[in-house]
Amino acid sequence: MIRVLIVDDHQLVVDGLKLTLAQADDLECAGTANDGKEALKLLEQVEADVVLLDINMEGMNGLETCRALHHRFPALAVLALSTLKEASMVKAMLREGAAGYLLKSADTHEFLKAIRKVGTGQRYYSPEVAEAVMDSLSAAPAKEAHPVLPVLTRRERQVLQLIIHEYTTAGIAEKLSIKFATVETHRRNLLVKLGARNTAGLVRIGLQYGLVEG
Repeated sequence: MIRVLIVDDHQLVVDGLKLTLAQADDLECAGTANDGKEALKLLEQVEADVVLLDINMEGMNGLETCRALHHRFPALAVLALSTLKEASMVKAMLREGAAGYLLKSADTHEFLKAIRKVGTGQRYYSPEVAEAVMDSLSAAPAKEAHPVLPVLTRRERQVLQLIIHEYTTAGIAEKLSIKFATVETHRRNLLVKLGARNTAGLVRIGLQYGLVEG
């Protein structure tokens, strides 16, 4: 029996995943959590073999949670779950210890297959994800100076624009009429997507590749 912990900040998604797990005799839901901190706390009380981990969560996002899980519970297999298939995001999760990467568009058959793969010590990547990573690895050296950057959402571009114009997190939240924590989530996602280490890196990459206006 493979025990699965579901970590996602959308309760409808959690409920749907629980129903899917219930269809398999060899899988069971070990528990659910709506954010990374809750998941880490829950794992001190329950046993799990696989953590199905959403990447884009408010507060402690999937990248940070995966890092903490790999450090504190190295025997756990983390299966990243996302709508994003950019190679930079996939590579970032793998660096933090993820055993696989599954798109939220996967059907029930693929979902159960991915769980079983990582639950038995193997790796699994959605076909579209594997293709994106292979494309990035096979890019011609001449193109490396101008890499294919991930697509940013409209909101991410707005946040990046304001970061470049030296707005604080609080200032961005007020300007866009969104929560402080939401801005922080967008900032972390931008760091991962663009492969930047800090705010200065975001500014440099954003201007260098024309992602926003200077």
